Amino acid sequence: MASIKVSCIVLMVCMALVAAPMVHGAISCGTVTSSMASCLEFLQAGGVPAPSCCQGVKSLLKSAQTTPDRRTVCSCLKTAAASIPTINLANAGQLPGKCGVNIPYKISPSTNCATIN
Repeated sequence: MASIKVSCIVLMVCMALVAAPMVHGAISCGTVTSSMASCLEFLQAGGVPAPSCCQGVKSLLKSAQTTPDRRTVCSCLKTAAASIPTINLANAGQLPGKCGVNIPYKISPSTNCATIN
């Protein structure tokens, strides 16, 4: 009986190790937040975004290659935009252009992320 339990545990650990790379590729809100952290000053005050901000924007754009990833990034940005009372939504809308990229949606609490492909 004990050997069956040990075998089941070993099998479950092996299955988790095989599945881990598939889960690892998904984008999380933590990734989005850390990538965009250096953009906060621009989002609040405008001006010129920091180079590290634009690097974060470009990194997110490059990482979000699938529809689910793009929707996740959109949802995380939408939630972050809604939770920062001092954010200037006009600055948020200008951020991709200021960083030289084009994203397929507006960074805004009103964006419907479910429609992003």
